[in-house]
Amino acid sequence: MSIALAATAAFGLESLVELEVRELGFTDAYIDNGRVLFRADERGLARANLWLRCADRVLVQVGTYPASTFDELFEGCRALPWADWIPENGRFPVSGRSVKSKLHSVPDCQAIVKKAVVESLKAKHHLERFPETGPEFQIEVSLLEDIATLTLDTSGQALHKRGYRKSPGTAPLKETLAAGMVMISRWRPGRPFMDPFCGSGTIPVEAALMGLNIAPGLSRTFAAEGWPSIPAATWAAAREEARDLAQPGRSLDLRASDRDEGAIRDARGNADAAGVGSKIRFAAIDVRDIRPEGDFGCIVCNPSYGERLGDSREATEAYGAMKAAFRRFGTWSFFVITPQRNFERVFGRSADKRRRLFNGNILCTYYQFFGPLPPQRATPG
Repeated sequence: MSIALAATAAFGLESLVELEVRELGFTDAYIDNGRVLFRADERGLARANLWLRCADRVLVQVGTYPASTFDELFEGCRALPWADWIPENGRFPVSGRSVKSKLHSVPDCQAIVKKAVVESLKAKHHLERFPETGPEFQIEVSLLEDIATLTLDTSGQALHKRGYRKSPGTAPLKETLAAGMVMISRWRPGRPFMDPFCGSGTIPVEAALMGLNIAPGLSRTFAAEGWPSIPAATWAAAREEARDLAQPGRSLDLRASDRDEGAIRDARGNADAAGVGSKIRFAAIDVRDIRPEGDFGCIVCNPSYGERLGDSREATEAYGAMKAAFRRFGTWSFFVITPQRNFERVFGRSADKRRRLFNGNILCTYYQFFGPLPPQRATPG
């Protein structure tokens, strides 16, 4: 069965999610209003949840139609095939949002959608009341410029909830953002990698998972695993495939440091929980004392800044220390996320490329400083 799916993405990560979806084999993917639309079968739905590193959620797109009145919203929703997904005992809470639409009262829209879904299910299940004691089917009604989109959330908890972060630390990055930063960096296994402001370790852990080809969702569950419309064998096959594709024996050169010894303890614990603790070398040292090991490596980091930990003076001091320390890394590339607009001036170098990203609700710039790529190895003749 071909299913219309949407992988939602935070601002700035949409193109990475599209690339991930295509790499999973869904070549019809395209970006539309902060989400990547594609089609897949039930196995593909499971694989998307298991493998997408930068997406927030995987949604079933049940239907899209014009709705500028409450009657249009109700009738369009009632006509959708809800009984194909929601069983007689299914729980179906409704969330909503409205942007630039005549139907701007979200609570009213949610109530109308709930009523329409009930009416649709009555006609198919021949019941008057629904106990809603079974698996959950989170419905969202999204209105954008008088177009209603009705979806079902297959993920449950957001996909950044990998399950390994037992100690979140101070102002941690979301795992999805950290993964996106690593993807943008051009780092690959075989090149050295360093995060000198590792905090709770999210960036190096995500790099390790990527380097070992471990599916980020392999250790968690998803809402759709409880749906009777998707056989348990489908999820089992997708997980077995993911385990077969992992390369836990691959050698990686990953280093993570922080001046806070407590942060290093937390980072080690999180890396162990993710199953990659043996792949990352942790050290409690100041950025001023870092030294390169190897050539053509990548530094990917989220340094302290005013909005996050202290004042702007602390941020300026951190950037000045980075400027001096990074001079030792002649062939390395540097990737730094920060909301501070004076970063390039203090760092003493203009970025080769910039990308706007949100760290939580803070708009940041991801500064990219490219070093030379490793020389191509000669192919044996």
